[in-house]
Amino acid sequence: MKFHLDRGVLADAVSWATRTLPVRPAMPILQGVRIVASPSGELQLSTFDYEVSAQITIAAEVEQAGEVLVQGRMLSDIVRALPHKTVSVALNGTKLDVTCGSAAFSLATLPVEEYPQLPEMPPVAGTVQADLFAEAISQVTVAASKDDTLPLLTGVRVEIVGEKMTLMATDRYRLAMRELTWQPSRPDLEITALVRGRTLQEVARSLSGGGSVQIALSEESGANLIGFEAGGRRTTSTLVDGDYPPVRRLFPAQSPIAAVIATAPLIEAVKRVSLVAERNTPVRLSFVDGGVTLEAGAGDDAQASEAIEAQLDGEELVVGYNSGFLLDGLGALGTDFARLTFTDSIKPSVMSGQESLEGAVDGDYKYLIMPMRI
Repeated sequence: MKFHLDRGVLADAVSWATRTLPVRPAMPILQGVRIVASPSGELQLSTFDYEVSAQITIAAEVEQAGEVLVQGRMLSDIVRALPHKTVSVALNGTKLDVTCGSAAFSLATLPVEEYPQLPEMPPVAGTVQADLFAEAISQVTVAASKDDTLPLLTGVRVEIVGEKMTLMATDRYRLAMRELTWQPSRPDLEITALVRGRTLQEVARSLSGGGSVQIALSEESGANLIGFEAGGRRTTSTLVDGDYPPVRRLFPAQSPIAAVIATAPLIEAVKRVSLVAERNTPVRLSFVDGGVTLEAGAGDDAQASEAIEAQLDGEELVVGYNSGFLLDGLGALGTDFARLTFTDSIKPSVMSGQESLEGAVDGDYKYLIMPMRI
């Protein structure tokens, strides 16, 4: 096997293919990246850890076709460190030679015949605009749990009913939900899946080039694989097993109190005031007609307060939030104004976006946050 290509192209491909490699794999061979050079001038790089697979196809000047398995993270580190010139890669016996300018490396290879076969992609369920899907993922995964002892809550629930796709995630303290329109393979399609939040975040990072992404998902009962493909990059992942809690019912049917605040000033105020907030203590928001006062700290401890403008509809109230959870929701809105609705000071609040002070509410994204006891 022997091929040549630009260092930048190879570095991007190797970095993307190895991004999900496990730090402590069940078997040493799963640390490898499989490289296949075809006579047609295509280079295919693949990784697989029995849960998540990644495969990318790029163009290269293939002098001699072949395949090899080499330690993925080492190859990624080496390629990133090479000068910005053409890279030549050649299999020489049991070694993989990598040369670029005056730099030369020789890497030990792994037994490619022992590497597991990548899973086949499920049937394509439909396509969605890549930047829209990436935005939805970033908005929802902020609320997914990072606690691996609760694997069910580390997932994002994906509900598909015809042209409507809904993504939901919760860690028990907040809940994010985003609805978007996509193009299903058929209009009566109905599928539900629980996808790892980390996998979706990795998929979102690879969707910066625009265009559309194909989502592959089987309708068969018991199917446990989802796939994403865009721009020559393909990812599959096993699904999280279990019954997701019925979180939709957490959104209140009616909220008699609403406040609209400019998003950027509110974010900056929360950041400043929370500097004196002790761990697990709330930032308090006191809403009155025409404004909101943010406070943190009490007694002999450091204290901070800041007042900003707000439009209040309903009775005055005081509510406390975890500052990190509040900032996550505000940062995910992507609108100039944030609309917060309340039932009272101890029940869940719901955040959504508005483009202007008097504009329509963006109902596609909702972020529910549980208040803290003041």
